[in-house]
Amino acid sequence: MSIKLTNKKEQAYGSFNNGEIIENKPIGFPQDCGKQKAYSSLFYWAHAHTAKGSTIGLHSHRGFEIVSYVLKGAIRHYDTKTDRWLQLDEGSFQVIKSGNGISHSEELLEDSAIFQIWFDPDLSKSLQKEAQYADYTRQVFPIKLGKGIKTKTIVGENSPVQMDSEDIIIKEFSIQKSHSIQIVNDNIYSFYLVEGELELNGQAMNKDDFALIENEETLSIKAIKASKLFLIQSPKTTSYKTYINS
Repeated sequence: MSIKLTNKKEQAYGSFNNGEIIENKPIGFPQDCGKQKAYSSLFYWAHAHTAKGSTIGLHSHRGFEIVSYVLKGAIRHYDTKTDRWLQLDEGSFQVIKSGNGISHSEELLEDSAIFQIWFDPDLSKSLQKEAQYADYTRQVFPIKLGKGIKTKTIVGENSPVQMDSEDIIIKEFSIQKSHSIQIVNDNIYSFYLVEGELELNGQAMNKDDFALIENEETLSIKAIKASKLFLIQSPKTTSYKTYINS
């Protein structure tokens, strides 16, 4: 059995604009001193939220792939590729392939929260490409209903989202009862509990906890309370040398 749990207090912490935006980071930078280090092609994951709204000013990125998912409220986004401000509402998903360089700015509106996650899509290739930007509204994601569970597929299967990072699957589960997932042996399953309370193979998981699952055959999910669970499935090893082992 391999379930590695990182609760909110053990995650890295960050803030912008004198605390107007607060972040807990399941995967932070080395200097952030969080419990969980980078792995697979994931090397940064932040849960950012604000009560009164605030803006992160224009800043640049190169090479890696940035995805943002609006958990609550809305954000407004500007980048030098589109050269305009666009709004993303709750449930929307954004992919920035920063390529040979892009700058962007984000405004989190009042009472809003997002995930922002950074992936390595093979920097040796991505740094040679033009930057690309794409938004996806919540209406485009396929939904599957089961007994006591709703599964939204954000990346993978029949989703329209295209990512360069290798073999990434992203899903959001709304769980009322018990459910089980078959584990692909050469993958890592990264879970963030957005809402509720549940058990993973008997191990308690509370709101804002983060869990890594690998080397299991089946994962049993038991909802103690109605829960919303976010999943990223990624390969244990990639076909290219990643940021963390270059």
